[in-house]
Amino acid sequence: MKKNILFVMNNLNCGGAEKALISLLETIDYSLYNVDLYLFKHEGIFFNKIPNKVKLLKEPTEYKFFDMPIKTALINLIKQGKINSAVSRVRAGYIFNTENNRAQCEQRVWKHLSNSLSPVNKEYDVAIGYLEKNPIYFCVDKVQAKKKIGFIHNDYIKLGMDPSIDLHYFNKLDKIVTVSNECADVLKQEFPMYQGKIDVMFNIISPNVIHKMSKEKVYLKDKILKIVSVGRLNYQKGYELAIEACNYLVKNGFQFKWFVIGEGEERTNLESLIRANNLDESFILLGLKENPYPYIKEADIYVQTSRFEGKSIAIDEAKILQKPILVTNFSTAKDQINHGENGLIVEMNGSSIAEGIQKLIKDQGLRNKLIANLSKEKLGTEEEIEKLYDFINAG
Repeated sequence: MKKNILFVMNNLNCGGAEKALISLLETIDYSLYNVDLYLFKHEGIFFNKIPNKVKLLKEPTEYKFFDMPIKTALINLIKQGKINSAVSRVRAGYIFNTENNRAQCEQRVWKHLSNSLSPVNKEYDVAIGYLEKNPIYFCVDKVQAKKKIGFIHNDYIKLGMDPSIDLHYFNKLDKIVTVSNECADVLKQEFPMYQGKIDVMFNIISPNVIHKMSKEKVYLKDKILKIVSVGRLNYQKGYELAIEACNYLVKNGFQFKWFVIGEGEERTNLESLIRANNLDESFILLGLKENPYPYIKEADIYVQTSRFEGKSIAIDEAKILQKPILVTNFSTAKDQINHGENGLIVEMNGSSIAEGIQKLIKDQGLRNKLIANLSKEKLGTEEEIEKLYDFINAG
């Protein structure tokens, strides 16, 4: 008999975890499992990629009131006679206004948001919160399931979370899954009492799919050297360091275009930095692209300036497309890049990034060596789905 599985996620906006979820849903064996998907918001660049065999549950109607200006939310809630939800929204609003740590803000708001969300009215064999914070909390508080699994897609300490809040929720999980050995070590250090629950499942990536999708035609200025970066426009991705590096290179006479694929809350700040440094022609924010692979394929160099990562899907994709790669020395960088062999790892500042890029631009032999070594690597991770089956079916 098929097992009933529920996945819970915030939305399907552009991000590594969202992309990883779609890859997982494309790989899972639907002859063995019935799969439901619960999203807080039915939106995102990957929303139309949900496989047909996945049953998408109804969007929670109350969630939107916590994702809009408080005045609008209260007017609507009071009109509808939802006084309890209005009170919860006021309490959440206080936290939104007073908690500067964004991760802890989401953690602390949950108990008020939770008061307004209905439980899922179906019992599952396994419920999977596919991202830290709300998806895990929802699985624990609002879903009936024989087994509950939570995924952490990043370096837990670097996320800036409050472990005392997660202590309660992790206690209720049967398995805590993360995406790299380094991230697992961090979790075991932070939650030694749950070491036996912590396991690793790498994000599912299919080289065949990436190569096929990379053949779509895009036009990036043809005769000039092209640098590409992919990732949300937020603090984690360190794009202000990239702009600093770009400025250094331009002032030293290098000619190139640096294209960034992604969207996020830092766009306005980054645009101001770009203008202030007169880099409008050199550092270009392309926004979201449903298919980023043709852009990576067009790149001469792929650069990731992150402050921290779990296991970067974008880096693996650039490896599959055999691009010379430069990354900053975030804590998990060595999980993916062997310095000088399949990429370069540089210090986390603008001048080091610029020096590394300069080295790649000038040294064609080094670029060729990195590409040759990448061509020999086995980079597909489709077999990781077997780990999920093991988690689901373990006694």
